Amino acid sequence: MPAIWIPKRLVDLNLINTAGLSKRSFIRHCEFEYESRVYATAKEVIEEGRHIIMLTGPSASGKTTTAFKLRDKLISMGKNARVISLDNFFKNQEDYPRLENGEKDYENVTALELGLFEKCFKELLEKGNAKFPEFDFQNERRIENAIELELKGGFVIVEGIHALNPILLGLLPENEVFTIYAGLREEYSFRGQRILPTRDIRLLRRMIRDYKYRGHSPQKTIAMWQSVCDGEDKYIKIFKPNADLLLDTSFSYELLIMHTALADFEQYIDDTPEGQRLAGLFKIFDNLGYLPLGVLPQSSMLCEFFI
Repeated sequence: MPAIWIPKRLVDLNLINTAGLSKRSFIRHCEFEYESRVYATAKEVIEEGRHIIMLTGPSASGKTTTAFKLRDKLISMGKNARVISLDNFFKNQEDYPRLENGEKDYENVTALELGLFEKCFKELLEKGNAKFPEFDFQNERRIENAIELELKGGFVIVEGIHALNPILLGLLPENEVFTIYAGLREEYSFRGQRILPTRDIRLLRRMIRDYKYRGHSPQKTIAMWQSVCDGEDKYIKIFKPNADLLLDTSFSYELLIMHTALADFEQYIDDTPEGQRLAGLFKIFDNLGYLPLGVLPQSSMLCEFFI
């Protein structure tokens, strides 16, 4: 089944500024649009009737929060639904695949215990319940049989970067799997020129989140970004055309919130390549207004990055 395609939109920054004058009504509109997309996805999932929902997306696309939003929407529609992270199937640290330089290769699908993945889902589909592992990231080891799942005629949403990988999908019955690719579909222009593609928006999201929750400087996030993107091209985006559905995780008002969230980062602009990349991103926001972080709804998917 070909993906339900959502073409990218190119929006002028002046339109964002004008809409931003309405503040809360603009935010409500954007949030409603996102929630409507999740609702439409839930309806599609129910109509298809396939019990295993494989959901992926690139870094900072909001795939994790979107997986839980989809779960909540399915539950509100009277269906049993759970979310499971593919990270729970990571191999123990001594069994990780290695790169040529000897470092652990977390991005490779073989970093997952594929046999255990197949066993858990085979049991779940055949018996209606199964025990799943949970990964302890502090010790880099799996805790076996830590999560008990019951299908009850409902859906299990499996979230992770390899969710559309054919190696993984090949371990599941084809008639039980529905695949979703979550990603941004809105880009921005100024004076007729595209100045902010989706990859840069995701970089900004990642930069803000890493700074708030991981203590990483903007330079550190920027320095690793090309490697992140290379991994996405190799392990995630290549399988995007095979998805049953593309779920748009864009919010037009996000840039105005982002402008406020970036205020602390000006001190990191310097003469390094990363500092100059940051300066280039900052320059784009010269043409944008602000919205305070306080207007961000507590239920918004964007809280994953800004709150």
